[in-house]
Formats: sequence, structure tokens, C-alpha cells
Amino acid sequence: MFVETLLLAFREIRRNVMRSALTMLGIMIGVAAVIAMVTLGGGAKQKVSNDISSLGKNLLMVMPGTHQTGPSSGGAPFKNEDVQAIKRSIDGIQAVAPMSTSSVRAVYGNTNWTTTVSGTTNAYFGARQWAVEKGRFFDEAEERSGRTVCIIGTTVRDNLFGQQDPIGARIRLGTGSCEVIGLLQSKGSSGFGNNQDDTVIMPLFAFQRRISGVDDVSMIFISARSEGSIDKVKAATEALLRQRRHIVGGKEDDFQVQDMREIASLVESTTTLLTAFLGAVAAISLLVGGIGIMNIMLVSVTERTREIGIRLAIGAYEREVLLQFLVEAGSLSLAGGVVGILIGLTISAFVAPMVGIPFVLNLWIIGVAFVFSAAVGVVFGYFPARNAARLDPIAALRYE
Repeated sequence: MFVETLLLAFREIRRNVMRSALTMLGIMIGVAAVIAMVTLGGGAKQKVSNDISSLGKNLLMVMPGTHQTGPSSGGAPFKNEDVQAIKRSIDGIQAVAPMSTSSVRAVYGNTNWTTTVSGTTNAYFGARQWAVEKGRFFDEAEERSGRTVCIIGTTVRDNLFGQQDPIGARIRLGTGSCEVIGLLQSKGSSGFGNNQDDTVIMPLFAFQRRISGVDDVSMIFISARSEGSIDKVKAATEALLRQRRHIVGGKEDDFQVQDMREIASLVESTTTLLTAFLGAVAAISLLVGGIGIMNIMLVSVTERTREIGIRLAIGAYEREVLLQFLVEAGSLSLAGGVVGILIGLTISAFVAPMVGIPFVLNLWIIGVAFVFSAAVGVVFGYFPARNAARLDPIAALRYE
């Protein structure tokens, strides 16, 4: 009897193919929208995580000033002595790298490009886990003497040299120049919107002497030996800098020590919240689709009143009529859900490369969408099915 009920339900679906397809449309759109939003949101979250990770492992960034009450303010730049004090006094550190930066126009031949020029030491590349694609890093003599050599990013290479080999070439930076000794591997975007490959890096002493003209250090990168030691290193760095900058009592720090884990956690939680919000908005169309199913099933009950009366009159149980209509509603909703899942995944796979994020297949949300689409059909189909099952056989047979 159960199999016969199922066959009757599928026969009615096939009898009105166009109406069945239109009934499924609302569920298809709802499920496709949810799948696309959540999948693209997951890809965006992973991209942000990857971009922040590309800054370096177990990394702390120390900067003068504070952003707690608006724009950065109130902090004098660091000095080389601060960097040396951190190296000497704090345990658990793998690398410490000072850095100063400036925006400079780089010129090679008749081509020019405005880029960020940074002065630092070899420890910077270790802290950032940044390797050279070609050439080499600075040697000790170049760092100590301030020789005008530089390592460039791929964006600078592309805009100044095209496909030429830049190693050994000399580029002009402002009023000075430097010899290109290395090409950095591409890191892409940092997650904060800036292109990490658009950079020229030279020894700190050379930068201070030829570019900035002062011995200031605008940022210090600290790489901890392990993730477990980050908090200890951060606390020790804050205490040391407060002492060196004569900050006593409850006076606010005039510097920041940023933990990349905290930044990553904040950005990921924001992305997750936005994805959930977009998914919830898209899920509203599932509700609309469910109402559409209920509407169509109520019409179907009205159209088939005599048929239902005949079935009940010849001995069909109410539960069998109820099951038939529930199967019809559930099958329409489930079929719409399956098609919606395929459409949503197709949209995600197509859009993800266009916006520069990875395609992340989320099996959990696919399973939830599948089950939810079936549940929508059953929930919204129950009222029409119950009405059909409770029809009075005599009144149904008289219905015109």
C-alpha cells in the first residue's frame, strides 16, 4: 500500500509538469542563494586567513602611536637602540627586524613607478617568511656599511622591467639609486588591501642615509619562536618599551604591539557574521518557496476532491491520503533543493575565481540545505494534506 501511495504521488507530479516545475522554482532559488552565499563567504574567510598568514608566522608588529581613540597619534618613532634592547632583553624571540618606509618614485630607463621603499635588515625576511625567487638577500657587509643595494617585489619588476631579468640593474629612487640584487617571491594582497609585491627593500642604514635622512624606525617586526610564546613575548615587549619611553603608572602607551592572531580572529569573525547575515537573508526565499508549495497543494486538493472522495469511499485510510499529499509536497521541495544545490555550487565555482577567492566546498551546509528543503515541503504541505485526508467522502463525491 505504501508503494502504491508513492506511485500515485509521483503520477500526479508528472501529470502537471509545468506546475510542478514552477512550484519547485521558489525552493530552487532559495537553496541556490543560501549555498552560493555561504560558499562564497567561506572562500572569502579562507582568503583573508591566508592573506594574514602571509604576513608571517607568530608575528608581532610594534608601531608608535595609538589607534584606541581615533587616528594614530602621540607616539615618537623608535630608534635603533630600541631594537637592540628588544634583541638583548626578551627571551623566546626568533627574529627582530626594524623597518622604515617611504613612498618613492622608482625609475629605470624611461619607465617609472611609484612604490613603497623600505629599509630593514635580513631578519625581516625571516620574520615575514619571505624568500627570494631570484638573486640573494643582503650580506653582513652591505647591512653594516649601508651599501645601496635593494631587493624588489614582482609588481615593481613587472612595471619597471617587464619580462627582463632585473638582477644587476640599477634603478633610481628619488635622488639616489640602488643595485637590484634580488627578486622576492610573490605574496599578493596582505588582507588589508595593500599589494605586498609592490615594494623595494634596502638595508636600513642605506635607507636612513639616502631616503629618509633620519635614524628613525617606524615599525618593528618580532617573530616569536612558537605560538605558545607569543603572549609572553608581547607582554615583555610592552613592559620594555614602556620603560624605555618613560611611561609610568596608569599612563596610556604611546605605541601598539599588534598580535596577528588577534587581527586574524577579528577579521574572520566579521566575515563569518556577514556570511551568516547574507545566508539568513537568502533563506527568506525558502520561506516564500514553502508558501508557494502550500498554495499549489491547496489548489491541487480542490481540483482532486472527487478523486479523494472515491479513494476514501472504496476503503483508503486517511493516513494514506495524507501520506500521498505529503510525498507530493516533499518530493517537489526535495527536487527543488537538489537542483538549487547544484545551481548554487555552479554559481560559486564560477564567481569565486572572478572575485579572487578560493572555492571552498562546505559539505555541512550542503547537507543542511538538502534536509531543510525536504522539511520545507513536509511542513508547508502538511496543512493541505491534512485537509485532503479529512474530507467527508460523501461531500467529496458530490463536489463539482
